[in-house]
Amino acid sequence: MEETTVIKAYDRLARGYDHLFGPIFNPGRRRIIERMGCQGGERVLEVGVGTGLSLPYYPQDTAVVGIDVSDKMLAVARERVARQGLDNVALHRMDAQAMAFEDDSFDTVVAMYVASVVPDDARMSAEMRRVCRPGGDLFVVNHFTHHNRHVRRLERLVTRATPFLGFDADFPLEPFLQRAGFRVLTIEPVNLGGYWSLIHARNEAA
Repeated sequence: MEETTVIKAYDRLARGYDHLFGPIFNPGRRRIIERMGCQGGERVLEVGVGTGLSLPYYPQDTAVVGIDVSDKMLAVARERVARQGLDNVALHRMDAQAMAFEDDSFDTVVAMYVASVVPDDARMSAEMRRVCRPGGDLFVVNHFTHHNRHVRRLERLVTRATPFLGFDADFPLEPFLQRAGFRVLTIEPVNLGGYWSLIHARNEAA
């Protein structure tokens, strides 16, 4: 997908995103932050923060930076931060494929439901590794192409609506991991029926 297509899709979905995707995706958000085991004083980067649905789940003593390319999604996230008094959160409009942060800026970098959204997931993954300190943790939660051929056929049909939905439904796991270059520690199913996968990787050479 082109970046302009992604931005238009999520600008369009911004005000209804929480109602459409919140109940489905929130178990994965809660689980990934639980798995992160954030410690006081750590810095966390959330790539593709969207409307900020995950932000209230972080400990208040963890500094959280969220980035997104959609101004309208970020506007909803900023409203959430102000409404809930999340003083530990900073939000920026930024492309996950070309971040403005210095190398080794964060202890943990997480991408929730973003890998199949960005035009170039390999660039995003490389940037995640670059801005994460050596030995830090990388987390990704995303849908990946299902092993069942009937479900895969449906995913390919859904992919035709990618410009409207803003994500690629036909997104195989193994090629993504090869492009990402992550040293994977664990992969576990999350959300309804385990249809999504939570990947935990260490920021070291794969």
